Amino acid sequence: MRQYKVGVIGATGMVGQRFITLLHDHPWFRVAVVAASARSAGKPYGQAVEGRWHMAGPLPADMAALPVLDAVKDLAQIAAAVDFVFCAVDMKKDEIRTLEEAYAKAECPVFSNNSAHRVTPDVPMIIPEINPEHAEIIPAQRRRLGTNRGFIAVKSNCSIQSYVPAIHPLHAFGPTDVLACTYQAISGAGRTFATWPEMADNVIPFIGGEEEKSNLEPLRVWGRVEGEVIVNAAGPNITSQCIRVPVTDGHLAAVFVRFAQKPDLAEIKALWAAYRGRPQTLGLPSAPKQFLRYFEESDRPQTRLDRDAEGGMGITLGRLRGDTQYDVKFVCLSHNTLRGAAGGAVLMAELLCAEGYVGD
Repeated sequence: MRQYKVGVIGATGMVGQRFITLLHDHPWFRVAVVAASARSAGKPYGQAVEGRWHMAGPLPADMAALPVLDAVKDLAQIAAAVDFVFCAVDMKKDEIRTLEEAYAKAECPVFSNNSAHRVTPDVPMIIPEINPEHAEIIPAQRRRLGTNRGFIAVKSNCSIQSYVPAIHPLHAFGPTDVLACTYQAISGAGRTFATWPEMADNVIPFIGGEEEKSNLEPLRVWGRVEGEVIVNAAGPNITSQCIRVPVTDGHLAAVFVRFAQKPDLAEIKALWAAYRGRPQTLGLPSAPKQFLRYFEESDRPQTRLDRDAEGGMGITLGRLRGDTQYDVKFVCLSHNTLRGAAGGAVLMAELLCAEGYVGD
């Protein structure tokens, strides 16, 4: 595989920092540019994140000296210097839409962690193991934008990354109704306990906009490319509650599912164990070898013990059993800033590079 020069837009934020750690020593991608707001522009990256480096490990030494460019004012310079960018900016949605389209129109593909383009009809929202075929909409998007190379692809919301992969292998049984209650880490809000002390010994039963995303985004992931747009799936019916809990990383979900044809528990476990997606077939660098792992222990998965499964890119499941109102219920866990954010975007970029969407 060829080597790609990449940029990280929004590099000083928590997800941007996660991109930096994931891309350090990546076998295909080399960070050539970091960019952020005008406040950080002109500083060396190490200085720009000094006192607010939120990752567990140290800042990679070879990244510290990179000059931070202005994500808006230096757009043309950035686009000319890289093969594509990862975007994790903290801006208003309309500003993000404008910025990402400007990069795409400058013939710079954008792999976005942001939500601004998740409902744009010709922008693929890809979980690589679930709907890689949605990349087929990219030529239509390029026609709209008037580009040859440039496009935008987005990852889905972190709150659906645990339960959508768990339900996907069971589609032959016709899931009709899903109830998902997610217990979400504070890093999903870009915070730490040092910056959010009121989360210690506390649970907040509301995350703005999260339940709407959790109810609707799976239908887009399970949708289909039809002409110039992606059409959402008609079902299943999904309802959710999203709750902020005092853990650093990891989104846990308690899931209840009703099917048109009820599977038995052994069938479900066998399908989970056997499931492989396109990233596993291609052997992509960030792909987990075991995408879905089921624990027979009654007290697993646990956030602290299991969020880092497969380098944080695996989904762990447990407590599968029958239910008095739904057919089955289970618990699942994903790492929200790895699989759910930067890692999911890196894997999506690997997939689209391998499939030839990021050309010369």
